[in-house]
Amino acid sequence: MRSDKRLSHSSRGFTLIELLVVLAILGLLAGLVGPQLIKHLGESKTKAAKLQIEELVSSLDMYRIDVGRYPTTDEGLAALIEAPGTARVWNGPYLRKKKLPADPWNNPYHYAYPGQHGKFDLYTLGADNSEGGEGEDLDVTSWE
Repeated sequence: MRSDKRLSHSSRGFTLIELLVVLAILGLLAGLVGPQLIKHLGESKTKAAKLQIEELVSSLDMYRIDVGRYPTTDEGLAALIEAPGTARVWNGPYLRKKKLPADPWNNPYHYAYPGQHGKFDLYTLGADNSEGGEGEDLDVTSWE
């Protein structure tokens, strides 16, 4: 008979208070950890944009070596994938994938040649897709 009491006592489950304590602890952890995860996610997208811009700059330099000039603003970054009509010598495509990458926020990169800040300007406007900003909204450029 004693074995029946032990079995029923050990298999009774959690009390409502125990469940509420666990839920409160999980809520506190989510409140503390969640904002930090979101912050790091934004930082990682900015870092990814910097890396993509560096790769595009290298591709533009290879294009210049072959063609003798950078693509014009009208030709844009598409000249890295398909030969523009004005290029006599073109050994592309100059990107690994035969598709222009979008920035980490799914917006196209901005390109201008000649540039106001260097030989050319290549940049993304960040998460808000407008000039300026801080954090994830910060512009990522090829000249800084």
